[in-house]
Amino acid sequence: MPKKTPTHTPHFRELTDAECHALLARHQVGRLAFAHKDRVDIEPIHFVADDGWLYGRTAPGTKLEVVSRNRWVAFEVDEIAGLFDWRSVVVKGGFYFLRKDGSEAEAATYENAVRILRRLMPETLTPADPLPDRVILFRIHIDEITGRAASP
Repeated sequence: MPKKTPTHTPHFRELTDAECHALLARHQVGRLAFAHKDRVDIEPIHFVADDGWLYGRTAPGTKLEVVSRNRWVAFEVDEIAGLFDWRSVVVKGGFYFLRKDGSEAEAATYENAVRILRRLMPETLTPADPLPDRVILFRIHIDEITGRAASP
């Protein structure tokens, strides 16, 4: 009978608030989860974390109709190096569409979002934009942030 290699018990822990925000800052792709009636959907999106908000953009479609009726969403980002070597952060908060043609404050928020999103992709909303159909800007307020980690 072959000899088995012993498996070490992994260690699980909660991430601190600072660790959660640092993980968000290191990444540009996460998963947006949203609910409609008795169904939950999840979609990958590009994002930029900035000052208590997650900024992103999308194209017109079903998810926009859903979040316009129920703005409460969850957002997740993971770092995975192995089976018992990972970190995961979940954000819960409100989803807000940004408008450039609204009030002065709304227009300023929109322009700030464009500047923030250009950190990720400088061509955002220019003639050279590689994703020209993603014209709807949004942000998610970080109302709650939690994280967990595993280590071997």
